[in-house]
Order: sequence, then structure tokens, then C-alpha cells
Amino acid sequence: MAIRNKLAHWYDANRRDLPWRRTPDPYAIWISEIMLQQTRVAAVIPYYERFLARFPTPASLADAREEDVLAHWSGLGYYSRARNLQRAARQIISAGRFPSDYDSLLALAGVGEYTAAAVASIAFNLPHPVIDGNVKRVAARLTNNESNVVFMAEKLLDRSNPGRSNQAVMELGAMLCVPRDPHCSDCPVARHCRALRAGTVNQLPLKRVKPKIERRERKLLVIRRGGRILLTQGAYIKGLWDLPDFFSGVRLGAKLGTFRHSIMNSQYICEVYRAQGRAPRGSRWCDEKRLGEIALSTTAKKALRCLDG
Repeated sequence: MAIRNKLAHWYDANRRDLPWRRTPDPYAIWISEIMLQQTRVAAVIPYYERFLARFPTPASLADAREEDVLAHWSGLGYYSRARNLQRAARQIISAGRFPSDYDSLLALAGVGEYTAAAVASIAFNLPHPVIDGNVKRVAARLTNNESNVVFMAEKLLDRSNPGRSNQAVMELGAMLCVPRDPHCSDCPVARHCRALRAGTVNQLPLKRVKPKIERRERKLLVIRRGGRILLTQGAYIKGLWDLPDFFSGVRLGAKLGTFRHSIMNSQYICEVYRAQGRAPRGSRWCDEKRLGEIALSTTAKKALRCLDG
């Protein structure tokens, strides 16, 4: 199929130099695929490198404290991914080896069809088509029909080199066949694109109705005592620590700053204040010099930056 050859040549010449593309280690490839779910590539790279430096093997991840795992994940969001990684690492240790086929990969905690296909094809050269948002967009435009996505993904797969083939289609979607105003003039398979001929490129895939954004407010408190700072259990993510929200009896001091933070369909306006007050139940005092060792929420990290302002 000519389109597969064109994609392969384009990918070989234009692919990004990403750290998980430099290793044949299925564990490292799996970690990258989990991190890349709903997270931009540029944001993932430093987390990926730190995470693998701290947890270089399934055994090191399986044996770690959950708080340590969450601390190294903190900032990536969707923390169930980190917990499932550790559960899956324990499954791998229990089985005695890293799973090397699609069904065994699919049985790992937190691994769905996309991740199983990606790891199976990239790490083990098994012919399973990957279907993520980028692939769906490329397939929908090539056929000018959203209902043909799975069929087209199968057709695009080069079974002699499925890892490269899957990554080529995903790379095309990430770099050229982007959601808005795709770079069709640079596309290696533009002449095969039915949506381009029909003038419907910007209409595909069909736009989904976005859920309504709920706007909320929080007052976060910086309460310090003797080189320590007060932290409370995160109200939104179990296992993370946050700055306390405003509570009864607290005395507000100077306002340090304001920032926005989004969680799913909620957008928070967070105001940060110096404050004084008794430590509420469930809180802890933490040495400010050891904050880097604590699994802090993203809101806590953003709030603490206000101290430097």
C-alpha cells in the first residue's frame, strides 16, 4: 500500500527525538504511554526522565511507598494513572516477567486497548493498530468519514514493522494533521486525503459538545511556624498534600497572589494568603526545606510559588 510507504519514509525523516523512542525497554515504553494519556508531550518529558531515574525497573516501582510514587507524579494530574502503574508493577513482579503479548498487557491495571496495542507493537513488534485521537483524526480525514476509523487504522498498519507504522500515523496527527488548520501542504499523503479533496478537513472529526465549565473560588492559607509550613490532606486527590483552605478561627494576613487552576470541568480562582491559626485535624507541619520530598498537589505548588513573588 503506497500510503504506508509514504508515511514510513516521512516518519523516518521527520520524527521527533523523544526519550522513549531511544529505548527498546518495554517497561520504559509502557511508562511513557501511560504518562502521555491526556498530557502533552512537552510536559511529559521531564516527568518521564525523573520517574525512570527513581523507578528504573518494575521491582523498584512495586516496592516503593505510594507517597513516593505520587510525589514523582505530582503535576501530571489524573493520579489514578500513578496508582495503577504501581498496581500493574506488582502484577508484573508476581508474574515473574513483563507481559509480551496484547492480552497479557491488557490484563495490567490501568491498561486499555490503546496502551496494550501501543506497547505490543512498539516494544514487541506485534501487529496491533493503535487508535488514539491522532489516529482517529488522520483516518477520518483520509476517508472523509468518521465511521471508517477502525477499518482505516487496520489498512494503515504495516504488519512488517507495526511499531514504526503506528508511531508514523500518530506523529502525522500530532505534527501535521492537527485539529485546527492542518498543514496539508506538507502532508506526505495529502493526495490520498478525501477530506482535502472535498474541502471538509476542518469539519472532521465532528466537534463534540463541550461540557459547561463550573467556576469556583478557594482561599489557600500559608501558615508557617519555626521553619515549618502547615499542610492538609488534599481535598480532591487522595494521597496528596495541599495548603489548607480557609477555616473557622483562622486570621488572614497579607494576600500573596491569585492563580487559576482547572480540574476536569471545574475552574478554580485561588487566592493565597498569609495566615495564622491552629492546625486543623488531619493536618501536619512540614519542614520547608523538605517540601520537595512531599507529594504536593498542583494547587499547593502553584500557591507556594506566590511566596517568591
